[in-house]
Amino acid sequence: MSGGRSFIVGGHEIAAPPLDPGLYIVATPIGNLGDITIRALETLAACDVLACEDTRVTRRLLDRYAIKAKPVAYHEHNADTAGPKLIATLQAGKTVALVSDAGTPLVSDPGYRLVATARDEGIRVIPIPGASATLAALAASGLPSDDFRFIGFLPQKDQARRTRLADFIHEPSTLIAFESPNRLQATLSAVADIFGPDRMVTVARELTKRFETIRTGKAGEIAERFAEETVKGEIVLLIAPQPQGETEWTPDRTDALLRDLLASMSVSKAAKEAASVTGLSKSDLYARLLDLKDEK
Repeated sequence: MSGGRSFIVGGHEIAAPPLDPGLYIVATPIGNLGDITIRALETLAACDVLACEDTRVTRRLLDRYAIKAKPVAYHEHNADTAGPKLIATLQAGKTVALVSDAGTPLVSDPGYRLVATARDEGIRVIPIPGASATLAALAASGLPSDDFRFIGFLPQKDQARRTRLADFIHEPSTLIAFESPNRLQATLSAVADIFGPDRMVTVARELTKRFETIRTGKAGEIAERFAEETVKGEIVLLIAPQPQGETEWTPDRTDALLRDLLASMSVSKAAKEAASVTGLSKSDLYARLLDLKDEK
């Protein structure tokens, strides 16, 4: 019908219209392959070059809709060599579609470098919107959605993760992060220590897939629940903003923060950091740090 530039939906072959030259940033499903837009299918079928993180993952999506495009790899390990080739293709007036393994590109892949270079070279960049794990989790969480902040992947090491979370103590927005199954319980415990055990959180796992679970509750209770479970799959973690009128730094929470800081810095530096985070007296915090240090 269309020289191979077509796709099939519901048993019907549909010709993909030609694309204007440029770099197309195409969102793909985060789990359920039915969550793809017609415009995305048209773009994947009609592009001259399809760049992706893992060709095997993208091939499953293409096979589902009988798209004959042959994907090429573009990921963090080959971006320095693959990126210039894609730019050269674009400079020749061709079309390049960029996809990630799941969701919207650039959130956790090197696509932003390709986009930045393309824009610097005067190449048109066209977003093809679609699925997003962050927005899907936020929409189903029951947490405030009018003001939110995506903070990406949290650090792998516990102390660095706690320090990173402490940076957002005064954040007035709902926080959204990605986390791995093997670190989820430790991260939830850190959230309970730093933000308080009553701070509301949501754990969204395997979104749009068969075993999708979305749990919202107090950080302390959710941490205890997941301590008793074997967790698998991709996870989005949301942390609610501080409720108005909540007492922010109870003695227990302050001590938990001070112990975390003591694990990686001197008493003097920990007192300065804690004062910056909490707004409490540096001299009082210094005295408390000395007490905690003696307790070890």
